[in-house]
This record gives sequence, structure tokens and C-alpha cells, in this order.
Amino acid sequence: MISTPTIVVGYDGSEDSTAALRWAARLSAAIGGRLRIVHAVGLLEHAGFLADHVAVHRETALSIAVEVGGDPHRIEWSAVDGDPCSALLRMTAPPESADLLVVGSRGSDAHDGSLLGSTSLELAERSTIPVTIVPPARKDSEVGPPV
Repeated sequence: MISTPTIVVGYDGSEDSTAALRWAARLSAAIGGRLRIVHAVGLLEHAGFLADHVAVHRETALSIAVEVGGDPHRIEWSAVDGDPCSALLRMTAPPESADLLVVGSRGSDAHDGSLLGSTSLELAERSTIPVTIVPPARKDSEVGPPV
């Protein structure tokens, strides 16, 4: 039996994670796959300093995924405890499992001048499934999957 392909994408609200989300949503729609959007929940969110943060990210991410053609019935949202790398790796391993992991080249804590962020580099080294690192969106065109 052939299972439905699952794409996991990391989303933290940054421009790069938004480009990755758009790319992953287009690809999942094109292949009829499931899209699992993952947001790593850090200590500040747990401590209540960013109480509405997760809810805002959830609504924004779901809206973006549907806007670019994602099937709302095949899109999942997960807020996962931990640092981004650990959270994403847990959401791709059994029992969750996934076929592809997609992230932006840099996240919300990116340092100017870096081509890749520490999370994308660590994921490329540690993931047991393929990882796609989406470059920042260009102003003159949309980044889209090769479909």
C-alpha cells in the first residue's frame, strides 16, 4: 500500500520560514501530500511572555498555506516544545514520520551576513530524511517547488 507523502516544514514567523512554508505548501498540494507545520515553543512562550505568539503564528501559517493552494484538510499545525532543531527532528521520526523536511535558510534569530542559520545546518547534518533548505524569497518572483 502506498502511503500519502508527508512534508514537515518549520515555521517561526520569519521571512525565510514564510518562504519555506510557501514552497512546502505548493509542493504538498502538487503531490497530494500532507503538510505538517511545526513551530518550536521556547522558554519565553512557556513563561507567558509571548502568550499570544503561538496562536498568531498558527493562524498566519495556516492562512499562508491555504493561500498558495494547500488543501486545508491535509494541513496540520504542531507547536512542539524545545529548540527548533530538536522539535523538527522529533516531528520527522517515528511514530510521527515524514518524507521531507523543509526549512528556511535562516530563522528569526538570524545573524546578518550568514548564508545558512545554525538550525538549517544542524538539520542537514542530523536528519535521517531529505532536507530542503529554501533560500530567501526574492522581491521579483516567488520561490516555488520544481513541479
